[in-house]
Amino acid sequence: MSLEPVGDTSVLAQGRKDLEAGAAGGAQEGRAGGGGEAGKAGGAGEAREVGKAGEAVEEGEWAPKIVGFACRWCSYAGADLAGTSRMSYPATVRLLRVPCSGRVNPAFIMRAFQRGADAVLVAGCHPGDCHYTSGNLFARRRLALAKGLLEYLGMEPERLQIHWISAAEGQKFARVASEMSKAVEALGRNRKMREEI
Repeated sequence: MSLEPVGDTSVLAQGRKDLEAGAAGGAQEGRAGGGGEAGKAGGAGEAREVGKAGEAVEEGEWAPKIVGFACRWCSYAGADLAGTSRMSYPATVRLLRVPCSGRVNPAFIMRAFQRGADAVLVAGCHPGDCHYTSGNLFARRRLALAKGLLEYLGMEPERLQIHWISAAEGQKFARVASEMSKAVEALGRNRKMREEI
C-alpha cells in the first residue's frame, strides 16, 4: 500500500522548497549573525514570520501595528505572565519569540517596517542577566545603528524601541506595550517604508 498525494501538489512542492531554503539560510545566517550563541538559531523561517506579523492586522480602520521581538528566556515569559495574569494591554502588539534579543538582525526590523509595521519593539533580558552572556548588550549596539538608519531614511527613531523586561515583569510588559501603542498613535501610520502589495 502506498500513500500518494491527491490533487494539486504544487503547494507541497513549494513547502518543500521553502523548508530547504530556510535550512540553508538559517545555517548561513547563524555563522554570520554574531552575538555568540544567540546568533546560531533562526534564518529564513524567522524572516517569513516577520512578514506574517507585519500583515497580521487587517486593513480598515487604522490601528497601530507593532511587531515585537521578545527574548524567549525573559521578555516572552514576561509577556506570557501579563496575559495569564489578565493584565490589560493593546492587541496591536504582535510578538515573535527569538532565542535572544542579540539574534534580532536589523534586516528583520527593516523587513517588518516594509511589511506594514508602524513600530518595532525589541525586548530582552536585563543587562547582566542574558542567558547567552552578552546578547542583549550586542542588541543594544545593533539597535542604536538601526535607529540611525531609520533617521537617515526619514523615519522617526521612536518607532524602534528596546526594553529590558524580565520573566517576572508582566506588569512592565503591559505598561511598555500600552505606552508604545499610544506613542505610535500620535506618530501616525508608517508611510515611508511600506511595500505596496
